[in-house]
Amino acid sequence: MGDIRFPDGFFWGAATAAYQIEGAADTDGRGPSIWDTFSATPGATAHGHTGRIACDHYHRFGDDITLMKSLGLQRYRFSISWPRVQPDGSGPVNPAGLAFYDRLVDGLLEAGITPMATLYHWDLPQAVHNCGGWPARDTAYRFGEYATIVADRLADRVADWSTLNEPWCAAFLGYAAGIHAPGMTDPGASFAAAHHLLLGHGLAVDSLRAAGAESVSIVLNNSVVRGDPEAVKLVDGLANRVFTGPLFDGAYPSDVLEHAARFTDHSFIQDGDLDVISRPIDLLGLNYYNPTWVRRKAGAPGSAAHPGTEGIDFSAPSDLDRTAMGWPIDAGGLSDLLLQAHRDYGVPLAITENGAAFDDKADADGYVDDVDRVAFLDSHLRAVDEAITKGADVRGYLAWSLMDNFEWAEGYTKRFGIVRVDYDTGRRIPKASAEWYANVIRHHGLST
Repeated sequence: MGDIRFPDGFFWGAATAAYQIEGAADTDGRGPSIWDTFSATPGATAHGHTGRIACDHYHRFGDDITLMKSLGLQRYRFSISWPRVQPDGSGPVNPAGLAFYDRLVDGLLEAGITPMATLYHWDLPQAVHNCGGWPARDTAYRFGEYATIVADRLADRVADWSTLNEPWCAAFLGYAAGIHAPGMTDPGASFAAAHHLLLGHGLAVDSLRAAGAESVSIVLNNSVVRGDPEAVKLVDGLANRVFTGPLFDGAYPSDVLEHAARFTDHSFIQDGDLDVISRPIDLLGLNYYNPTWVRRKAGAPGSAAHPGTEGIDFSAPSDLDRTAMGWPIDAGGLSDLLLQAHRDYGVPLAITENGAAFDDKADADGYVDDVDRVAFLDSHLRAVDEAITKGADVRGYLAWSLMDNFEWAEGYTKRFGIVRVDYDTGRRIPKASAEWYANVIRHHGLST
């Protein structure tokens, strides 16, 4: 058996998010986001950790670009901080905020790295939340205006854009389960938030097209749902089809609307919305970490992030290995995800996040021999190859994450990076997984 070689043109890179790495929360006119407020709320995050300093990427981005180049990264996916660009989420633009992304983009291009920009990775300006947040329709319009501002500034140099990252998390972890910012537990609001995130996506697609963006995408964390058919259909509707129906079919699935009617009258859906939401896209980004297992079980509490799932057990099989997040490891789910998306959506695909947190042990020099992460990445890249071999149109792979960072509600207790960050000094130390990944990129594939 020969080595695995990926298709010509298949790209390799890594991904990050603004609030998780930038820091500089009060620097150069940046306004507060809902994650600044949420993480400052006692008990909201592990040990009260916040992203105020994070990895200080705002000041260290030049060194970080040098690090990316040393690893051979071809693409770098980053998100733009809405409150850094537009502190109140509307009105005046912050010139210093846009200038930071000018410097970042120019530095990437100079290093030969293609920038991939995401407009929204969960850091809604607090001022917009104060006016209703994503459950309010006006937020979608504000997002469209913000998209225009950013695209007009950067689309001459940034060809590849995503509108939203994981709108399911923003809507259902933030507004139903309350474990992400803004920390609300209102299922009705979560469905309204999901709709307005999608409407904002459609408006942003128009903004990006008008600015000349070459490739426009959205990034979803579709769940591979396994288990009892009845439970699978319900959870698939709440995790996946509530987004993919409007995006690709121009309609909400009838069973999803019927289920959600327990919590909302759907009055937030207006004539013409679905035409905007279903604007054609050039690429679908998929983030994958693990499947979801479900089964009917009397008395099971269900999942607050999947409203109305009382009586459904969400337990994964006990015999699977797990990451430090407690997530089961199942690389086969990635092949299933890619093949299903290829079959159902008819657009090119990219893996925009894939990786794992493990209990890294650094030696005296800060080096981490993370053989478990190498094994995770290797098995998942083999799953990508399997999907491609079976016909899936997969254009590239981005590891999550370039570096250890602020892991949302888990604070700094969980490390996903292929590069270790010493949070006391800010020093970056490539792990064994970074060296392994650099070799994969050099050889454009894997050894069998």
